[in-house]
Amino acid sequence: MVVGICTIGLQLAENHDLKGKRQVLKSVKDRVRNRFNVSIAEVDDLDLWQRATLGVACVSKDRVMVERTLAHVATFVEGLHLASVEDVSVEIL
Repeated sequence: MVVGICTIGLQLAENHDLKGKRQVLKSVKDRVRNRFNVSIAEVDDLDLWQRATLGVACVSKDRVMVERTLAHVATFVEGLHLASVEDVSVEIL
């Protein structure tokens, strides 16, 4: 079994309150879950209005599939243009 963890740092420059941040993150998380069947949650910067960190987890028996899925997730989030992606890190366990 291979477990992959991807951390995606987002900048929400046009947000002015936590309600707006929650709306953007809910949209991003729902779209990623529906498209890739991975686990995703906000893991850091919970009280900051214009910054968010998402954690994405993927489990499979194939390391290449985990790496490919997490790379596609990061590209997909960037392509949504709901927030600018500042940082992406991937760890394979």
